[in-house]
Amino acid sequence: MTDSKYFTTTKKGEIFELKAELNSDKKEKKKEAVKKVIASMTVGKDVSALFPDVVNCMQTDNLELKKLVYLYLMNYAKSQPDMAIMAVNTFVKDCEDPNPLIRALAVRTMGCIRVDKITEYLCEPLRKCLKDEDPYVRKTAAVCVAKLHDINAQLVEDQGFLDTLKDLISDSNPMVVANAVAALSEIAESHPSSNLLDLNPQSINKLLTALNECTEWGQIFILDCLANYTPKDDREAQSICERVTPRLSHANSAVVLSAVKVLMKFMEMLSKDLDYYGTLLKKLAPPLVTLLSAEPELQYVALRNINLIVQKRPEVLKHEMKVFFVKYNDPIYVKLEKLDIMIRLASQANITQVLAELKEYATEVDVDFVRKAVRAIGRCAIKVEQSAERCVSTLLDLIQTKVNYVVQEAIVVIKDIFRKYPNKYESVIATLCENLDSLDEPEARAAMIWIVGEYAERIDNADELLESFLEGFHDESTQVQLQLLTAIVKLFLKKPTETQELVQQVLSLATQDSDNPDLRDRGYIYWRLLSTDPVAAKEVVLAEKPLISEETDLIEPTLLDELICYIGTLASVYHKPPSAFVEGGRGVVHKSLPPRTASSESTESPETAPAGAPPGEQLDAVPTQGDLLGDLLNLDLGPPVSGPPLAASAVQMGAVDLLGGGLDSLIGAPSFVAPPAAAVPANLGAPMGSGLSDLFDLTSGVGTLSGSYVAPKAVWLPAMKAKGLEISGTFTRQAGTISMDLQLTNKALQVMTDFAIQFNRNSFGLAPAAPLQVHAPLSPTQTVEISLPLSTAGSVMKTEPLNSLQVAVKNNIDVFYFSTLYPLHILFVEDGKMDRQMFLATWKDIPNENEAQFQIRDCPLNAEAVSSRLQSSNIFTVARRNVEGQDMLYQSLKLTNGIWVLAELRIQPGNPSFTLSLKCRAPEVSQHVYQAYETILKN
Repeated sequence: MTDSKYFTTTKKGEIFELKAELNSDKKEKKKEAVKKVIASMTVGKDVSALFPDVVNCMQTDNLELKKLVYLYLMNYAKSQPDMAIMAVNTFVKDCEDPNPLIRALAVRTMGCIRVDKITEYLCEPLRKCLKDEDPYVRKTAAVCVAKLHDINAQLVEDQGFLDTLKDLISDSNPMVVANAVAALSEIAESHPSSNLLDLNPQSINKLLTALNECTEWGQIFILDCLANYTPKDDREAQSICERVTPRLSHANSAVVLSAVKVLMKFMEMLSKDLDYYGTLLKKLAPPLVTLLSAEPELQYVALRNINLIVQKRPEVLKHEMKVFFVKYNDPIYVKLEKLDIMIRLASQANITQVLAELKEYATEVDVDFVRKAVRAIGRCAIKVEQSAERCVSTLLDLIQTKVNYVVQEAIVVIKDIFRKYPNKYESVIATLCENLDSLDEPEARAAMIWIVGEYAERIDNADELLESFLEGFHDESTQVQLQLLTAIVKLFLKKPTETQELVQQVLSLATQDSDNPDLRDRGYIYWRLLSTDPVAAKEVVLAEKPLISEETDLIEPTLLDELICYIGTLASVYHKPPSAFVEGGRGVVHKSLPPRTASSESTESPETAPAGAPPGEQLDAVPTQGDLLGDLLNLDLGPPVSGPPLAASAVQMGAVDLLGGGLDSLIGAPSFVAPPAAAVPANLGAPMGSGLSDLFDLTSGVGTLSGSYVAPKAVWLPAMKAKGLEISGTFTRQAGTISMDLQLTNKALQVMTDFAIQFNRNSFGLAPAAPLQVHAPLSPTQTVEISLPLSTAGSVMKTEPLNSLQVAVKNNIDVFYFSTLYPLHILFVEDGKMDRQMFLATWKDIPNENEAQFQIRDCPLNAEAVSSRLQSSNIFTVARRNVEGQDMLYQSLKLTNGIWVLAELRIQPGNPSFTLSLKCRAPEVSQHVYQAYETILKN
């Protein structure tokens, strides 16, 4: 009979019976009783009263019985800590049992009993098991250390278990190595600053050797550990890649994705000219394709990861388009993901295949999928110019089907095609107008209204069409109302005599009858523009629009680099960094790809177009309506208007969009050409806001750099604390090199020699890049000045405050210690100027809770002087606007560890107080960046 019989009993008062059976002399009866106890415990009955009786059964040679008792013990030790101590002696005995299975069982159970009183008794048995002759016991003991660390971290450190764990990385058994790595990784995650896995080429070699022989989960632990290592050069990176590549053919998808993560990370260090780089790209494709033949859930995870890989390196899968074609029985979540990747891989070579597929998909029954397919056809037209005509004819065929939701999606994407290829496909407008009555979705109605307004001069009855929309103006969504307002103003500027009544009607509806502040503000702006300066109104409203780009949904580059480091984890499925969804941020470390070596080209800097963009073409970000920053950059477009000033609310609301084309029409500024350096002084005094060509004032800060601000030397170590040695110093950054400028003075009565310096681990990895060289002995009363070059490649540990540095200086007399604070601006790198479109997209992408505001007081500088002074310390002005008389500077800077900080600086002429808003993915640096601003601007 099976063990299910133990779960069927409903007898009452059985505790006494079980107590008697547990104390029986017969082994079989005792085992039966323990099984009954475990069954009762499993179904939720309280059998804790039997604790002493069950613990007495531990003294047995029967492995099955021992396992059952240990199971009971794990469950009830927490509620009966005093009784649990009774079991300690048996644990100690079992840890010395001749049977390795019993030794391992004892050490495993010890790790699961989360009772503080017991843990100190378990240290000795655990120490023995960590050095056991049997690898099965050692691997179990390694995991036990991680569990014990979770209960009492201090105890584990005091007992030296962490050092023993590090030694196990060199163990002869691969499973022991894997478990040691897993345990150390687990501990390191909960203590990011501990630097436990201090990897070096020797330990990496041991891990790679163990990789070939351990189980699949062991391989995943080792691969994840390798992914956190940064090779010293491209040769080491290539060597590791060669030894990891065989894991790509593993049957377990988790092993494959972990291997892909390691290769994607280390490829960053390889030159694209290497033959091996090309070979590696070819080897990455087949395993990713194989993952798509698994179950739908695994396929989805694989597709989400492939989406990241294709954005970073589209060349990996450029020949594998067919595997992303949708199957009839794919679940909707797989279909939509495949569709997304198809668009990313679409190119001139495969567009015929892709379009044929998409046209097929557009006739499916699944509404969401059909919508996405129609949008995909539009994206193909925008991405691959040669296919645009075929895409438009395909969309027209779909419109002829008269299927409501297909027609509406087609109109939305045709609007984008008009934006990309002006004056090319306008002949289809007549067909679109025929379907006007069937449009009921806000986005489609708004798109159709935009088309009618934009091409009003080509549509004879444009005024009638727009008037038909106006009849139900208050029932429309905000999106449609805003678009209708702009379209009728455009129509009026093109046909003023016929539409005067219409424009007055819409302005009245927008300003007097509407509760929506966005609509009201836009109405007032148009009203004032039209009533005071119609020429300026024409320049603003009918301004030429920049072409839109094909990829508006690319992940921002720094976030993409971070997500590549998390391939195969939940972050790669959510497409969000762990800090966005892990509560409390415990164990969340910001990761980034290793820097490219000098020989390889840096293709992913923010100044260059993301992967997939044609060379020489910058991608335009298209921010949404509510993007405050985008709106502030867009407020001040036309020539100065001599009418009444704009209502203050228009500036504060931040959702005013002056042009019907949306914010994207304001970002690119196609007519803008940066003036030559010689012309700069003449332009500095030019008024802002004189048309689109002045949208971004990039004249500030041009010219020679005066160098980063250097603080005067301060005494860091007084002579009385260092046996006569006085150390003063400051930090500098010149031409990309950080230095610690020291002044050593001998105030003792003896000569000082043999100087050396060392830094403790710190937040940004500052470390001496060369030895401290005092070329001659330092005689009494003598002073020597030394410039010590620093690097940021040292060990990293978060310090409090973030910019503190602990230093040890040794000479022939003694070792002396002191602590100092370094100004953060020495870590601002020279390539910290972010591309304008990327600035808008990144500002929007960083959560609002990461924004911090500060006041900089008593600073009498004007905007030009501020911009110039900050640029000399590598804080770059990306854009500049004048809003309501306030100068707004939008700035970016980048720290040596790759963290970007975006800033908005508001300067009111004549007011010495500035408002600084900072946004950053690591908000803890904002306070120190603000201090850097203060230091630079006030000195």
